Amino acid sequence: MIEQVGIWLGFVLTLMVFSYLLGDNLLYRLAIYVFIGLAAGFVTMVTVESVLLPWFRAAISTGDTGNLILGVIPLIFGAFLLLRMTKRFQGLGTLVLALIIGVGTAVALVGAISGTLLPLADTTANAPGIDALNGFILVIGVISTLIYFQYLARRTPGGTIRRGLVPRTIGAVGQGFIAVTLGAVYGSAILTGLVVFSERVAFLLNQIGGG
Repeated sequence: MIEQVGIWLGFVLTLMVFSYLLGDNLLYRLAIYVFIGLAAGFVTMVTVESVLLPWFRAAISTGDTGNLILGVIPLIFGAFLLLRMTKRFQGLGTLVLALIIGVGTAVALVGAISGTLLPLADTTANAPGIDALNGFILVIGVISTLIYFQYLARRTPGGTIRRGLVPRTIGAVGQGFIAVTLGAVYGSAILTGLVVFSERVAFLLNQIGGG
């Protein structure tokens, strides 16, 4: 019974979303509000069950003094962030916000270096030994793309600033690689959307046909 109710709710919501083809209307907006509310509720439940409750069990309920001190620090930071809404104690919230941004930037930088740059460099260096043609294309693509994003230039006697012929030529090749990559990503997004659309249409036809 509950499964049937869920199926018919999905059928109705799908029709409400498809009503946008006729223009912006109340049914479409209502469906969007329902989806946003469900997403917000899901994120809240995941946060409570996966973050807050484990933190409470590990930091407070154990009774260990060290864990208790570490568990209180986020509460203090959160209280300082709330003080940013007041003019008198706004500086305390600014200090905590600066600390959070600094730590977040450091973590993101380390993640980018260890998770992206180093593996990319390793793959680029080892690619020619695996497959000569694909390795050559990979090396050329990486180098030309990196050169495309460097902005070193010289001032000409006429006063204009231009890059040299070699960097401009290699940068043009890198721009071509970027265009091909973005085209592939865009095409993949369109194909994914078509798959979702066809699945929804098949779902509607199945419900209408009584399948």
